[in-house]
Amino acid sequence: MKRIDPITLEIVGNLLLSVAEEMGVTLVKTAYSTNIKERKDCSTALFDGKGQMIAQAEYVPMHLGSMLGVVTEVLKKFPSQSLRPGDMFITNDPYAGGGTHLPDITMVSPVFIEERLVAFVANIAHHSDIGGMVPGSVSANSDNIYQEGLRIPLGRICRAGELVQETYDYIILNTRTPVERSGDLDAQIASNIAGAKRMGEVVRKYGADYFAECTDALLDYAEQLMRAGIRTLPEGTYTFEDYLDDAGANSDTPIPIRAAITIEDGMAKVDFAGTSPQVPGPLNMTYSGLLTTAFYCFKAVAGQSIFANQGIYRALQVTAPEGSIVNCKLPVPVGQRIDTAQRVVDVILGALAQVAPERVLAACNSVVTSAIFSGTNPKTGSYFVYLETIAGGSGAHSRGDGLSGVQVHMTNTSNLPVEALEREYPVLVERYQLRADSGGAGRFRGGLGIQRDFRILNDGMSYTGLGDRHKFSPWGLEGGQSGSPGSFRAALGGGELKQLGSKISGVTLNKEDLVSVCAPGSGGYGNPYERPAESVLKDVREGKVSLESAQADYGVVLVNASAGLQIDELATNELRNGVKA
Repeated sequence: MKRIDPITLEIVGNLLLSVAEEMGVTLVKTAYSTNIKERKDCSTALFDGKGQMIAQAEYVPMHLGSMLGVVTEVLKKFPSQSLRPGDMFITNDPYAGGGTHLPDITMVSPVFIEERLVAFVANIAHHSDIGGMVPGSVSANSDNIYQEGLRIPLGRICRAGELVQETYDYIILNTRTPVERSGDLDAQIASNIAGAKRMGEVVRKYGADYFAECTDALLDYAEQLMRAGIRTLPEGTYTFEDYLDDAGANSDTPIPIRAAITIEDGMAKVDFAGTSPQVPGPLNMTYSGLLTTAFYCFKAVAGQSIFANQGIYRALQVTAPEGSIVNCKLPVPVGQRIDTAQRVVDVILGALAQVAPERVLAACNSVVTSAIFSGTNPKTGSYFVYLETIAGGSGAHSRGDGLSGVQVHMTNTSNLPVEALEREYPVLVERYQLRADSGGAGRFRGGLGIQRDFRILNDGMSYTGLGDRHKFSPWGLEGGQSGSPGSFRAALGGGELKQLGSKISGVTLNKEDLVSVCAPGSGGYGNPYERPAESVLKDVREGKVSLESAQADYGVVLVNASAGLQIDELATNELRNGVKA
């Protein structure tokens, strides 16, 4: 390890990242479904020969939890001496170290140099349907994982470079959309083939022994940098609590998430004692997902420039009661575990905001607002499942306004462009806009959420809506106000728009029905009366803040003059000086 100079270490680290990114591009460019080829709901990663993650492409942070343990599981079930070049393994089981929820299918391949096992490559992709009680395989009504779709045990999908047809056919047989699944599985196989080829080139360039020393050094370096970053936080124990709206369609009881973070001697200990027990709904999360979420938070706060590898975990100690919603046990469902992960982020950042508010965002929309439409496409006569996640606001921070209309924290997917949506599915997008006043007021304003309205063009379609923060608004920091909550609404049979629950499945839709999805905004940062009046005027002109909010929340009085909307400076000064925000 002493032989490795810092320049070589940096070169190898970035070279590995480029391999992971090339795998991701291969997966996206060869995928069949809009969910992967357009929305990029997938991730790729590299591992050393011992199963330690050494690089991850910047796709979906939540997917990291699926892949962290999968190579270890492969080596447990299939000893290294039994592996061969061209082997490829597949799984989606959240309870066996290879998945976070059933729609996420993971594939992992060993890499050999002259019959020596030197590395592994892996990818994960979200498949829009993997069977189960509802199209899309995530139901608001589920109370066990067996209702959520096919659980794929860890096994070979390729053996010595040849497809294991029985495994492949078994998966395709158990989905509502077999053509789409086939295309996406082929893309995952292609991604791993490309990754294994590139990894072989990298290892040959440096030699297997020297490459192993480099990856060990990268892991050690990441650990050292993370410990150094944690040491910049004041030592002590900090607690925070936040809530999920409810457990699912059969519940309206808020679900508490609690964390106590102890910073001590370059270590961060995160304890979730007091968090809700696991629930009979799809929000449960396995421990690997919890570990991934903590990894993300501390990398964001204390180590943004550190290579994303397993060395970071050595500086973290994460504990949670077994059987809790953040460390669940079989057989509870886990389909919408991403929203629990998002709330865990809010809780960890809320605790860290007590000692480092300048590094932490106000609460973001912190949910993956999902709308799933399914039915028969009259253009093709085939069954379809269309999954969309609607972006929301990103929280304001000590240096500026939050971003509007973005995915945050544990997710990083794109929207499906309207042109692609309307070309492939019998759905018309009637409205797609930022929600005025949804960003919390503050010296820096919270980012805005999105409203997307879907007009249905065919009878007999089905709708599932999965969201959160419909009851508990995204909180502000340092005097900033909360952002607006989200909502699901529907106008059925020519009626008026009516509110739906934040988690709902099995809504039958017919031609001309309308579904309106509003994603939450985000919290503001700092006293709203300290926001420059000119910035408020600009927000009003751009439609981000209403005239009423400008005066009520920011203390800025605007008048319509001959030259257009202007600031009434006298009234504004009087209002701001006479009233404290």
